[in-house]
This record gives sequence, C-alpha cells and structure tokens, in this order.
Amino acid sequence: MNTQDTPLKVLVAGATGATGQHLVRELQQKGAHPTAMVREGSDLGVLPQGIDLRKADLTDLADDVCDGMDVVIFAAGSGGDTDKEMTDKVDRDGAQTLIDRARHAKVARFVMLSSVGADNPDPDSQLAHYLEAKHAADEHLKQSGLTYAILRPVALTDDAKTGDIKLGEKVDKSAKARRADVAAVLAEAAVDGSLDGRAVDMQTL
Repeated sequence: MNTQDTPLKVLVAGATGATGQHLVRELQQKGAHPTAMVREGSDLGVLPQGIDLRKADLTDLADDVCDGMDVVIFAAGSGGDTDKEMTDKVDRDGAQTLIDRARHAKVARFVMLSSVGADNPDPDSQLAHYLEAKHAADEHLKQSGLTYAILRPVALTDDAKTGDIKLGEKVDKSAKARRADVAAVLAEAAVDGSLDGRAVDMQTL
C-alpha cells in the first residue's frame, strides 16, 4: 500500500462510462491519483484534462495491466444492448481476469461495481444472463484473497448527486440510484476502505 505522503494510485476500468466519468473526479477530490483504463477508440473528452491513461481492453488484458496500482475499481459494463457473448466477455470474463491481474500485482483493494440481484440471480428476469455474469464475477472476487468491496446499486439514473443514500438489506430494490452517488460510494470504498469485505445493495433516497 502507499504511504500517507503519496496519493493512492487507483486504476479505473470503465472510466469513460456514465458512472466512471463521475468516479474519476470523485477520486481526485478525495486526493487519490486515478488512472483511466481505456480501450482504443474511447472518448477521452469525457475525462478530466491531464488524467493518466492506461490502454487496455477487458476482452484481452495484458498480464501487467494492474502493475503499480494500490487499488483497482471495476466500473465497466458491456452495455444494455450487447448480446450474451459480449456480456460474458466483459462483465464475467473481463472482470474475473482483471481480478486475477490485480491479485498478481498485489494490489491492496479491489472494488466491484455490481448490480442489485447479482447475489441471487432470478432466472426469469429479463436481466438474468447479465446478473449471472455479475454473480460469477462477484464470487470470483470474494474467493480471490484480495481485500474487496462489492457495491450493488438498483436501477441507475443520470440525475445530479444528492449524497442521500441507503446501503444494505433495507434497500428498496424497485428504487433508483443516481450514478453520481454510486461513484461517490465507490470512491469512498476505494480510498477509505469503508466497505472492505462487504457486498451491499444501494439506492438514492
């Protein structure tokens, strides 16, 4: 782990995504040093100017992708319009490989953006395949030996951050969660270890 005098080095997979854009800024505000993991063709214009970049593709990760990092955050996703094959490649296999790379690099913590329902996927749900992929990734992380945190928000919206959230068993699974609030919780988990060893649901109130 880094010393107190050195900013925490955090690799963010999915940094150019709708949640990742908020996340890298939240990390900066908390004094961390985020590095955006980006693939060829990513829209870098959505990222803060001057942010460090690390070229990588979740479907073909190099062995050293996590080297030099203190924390890794998986905030990526294949997207709602992708087929089952791509969901598996990114949300299951990509996440699992990134976990393995992080363990090899001896990172201090791995934070996973998962989804409500991933703890026990409903086979009748329209999102069944996606949730099964997320479940597999979450379980791989739990068994990896890494210090981990898993955040499972309900349906996401692009509304402004409120900071008014609920975590845990009493979350209303039919509620909404604002991406900006999700990003804030992920950043806190990454920097402060506030969710170490936990997998929790989340909503915005």
